[in-house]
Amino acid sequence: MLNVEDWAEIRRLHRSEGMAIRAIARRLKISKNTVKKALAAHEPPRYRRKPKGSVVDEFEPAIRELLAEFPDMPTTVIMERVGWQRG
Repeated sequence: MLNVEDWAEIRRLHRSEGMAIRAIARRLKISKNTVKKALAAHEPPRYRRKPKGSVVDEFEPAIRELLAEFPDMPTTVIMERVGWQRG
């Protein structure tokens, strides 16, 4: 994956120095397509991770249902009623 420094360097070389795409690719030892994508991007690359689910996800509907009916119910009682086995 292209990091922010490389992205900025590609854009600087192309815009300020007027360097060709092929020359930038050769200098930075990356693909011409990578250079083209970096020049086309309007913002620097970001690492994005897919959201990982929580262990509570399967119990959430039952917890919300109990809290809607009994808003002052203690957590320990909710845990017992939904079958939560963790701490």
